[in-house]
Amino acid sequence: MDIGARLQRVRTAKGLSQRELAKRVGVTNSTISLIEQDKVSPSVSSLKKVLDGIPISLAEFFTYDADAAQNDSPFYASDELPDVGNAGLHYFLVGQRRPQRAMCILREVMPPGADTGAEMLRHDGEEGGVVVQGEVEVTVGEQVRVLRTGEAYYFESRVPHRFRNVGKTDAVVFSANTPATF
Repeated sequence: MDIGARLQRVRTAKGLSQRELAKRVGVTNSTISLIEQDKVSPSVSSLKKVLDGIPISLAEFFTYDADAAQNDSPFYASDELPDVGNAGLHYFLVGQRRPQRAMCILREVMPPGADTGAEMLRHDGEEGGVVVQGEVEVTVGEQVRVLRTGEAYYFESRVPHRFRNVGKTDAVVFSANTPATF
């Protein structure tokens, strides 16, 4: 991914000059210029600091679509839901063009046997979801349950948790969490 070109597109779409962004962040405008020219590769923490000056989250930055951002429609076609998943899991993000989203809504598609990993997930906030197809084993702390179509979950996300498709077909879950993690 071309971080510099993406930063330049986001900055200009937000109506900021290099000088204004640099001033907000407390760096020289040549630093912003070097990043945008890909002559300097910022660390994740440095990039986050620059993005805080726009302001835009890391998640929004990596899924930002300048053309879509001009569209203020509250509706999203299926091809406007970027897949932000990995390792065979598909997380289709709803609302990517909404600035400073307070929550994350996903359409999750898990192939048979797919798993969020042996290491339990843990992060700030709350999350909930509804299984709309298939069977998903949900582990929250010491509790484990297989949820089927129409069943749901809701829990405090700091509690270690994990999801696994235990069925023979794709599992589909609609989920939401806050604050937005993608």
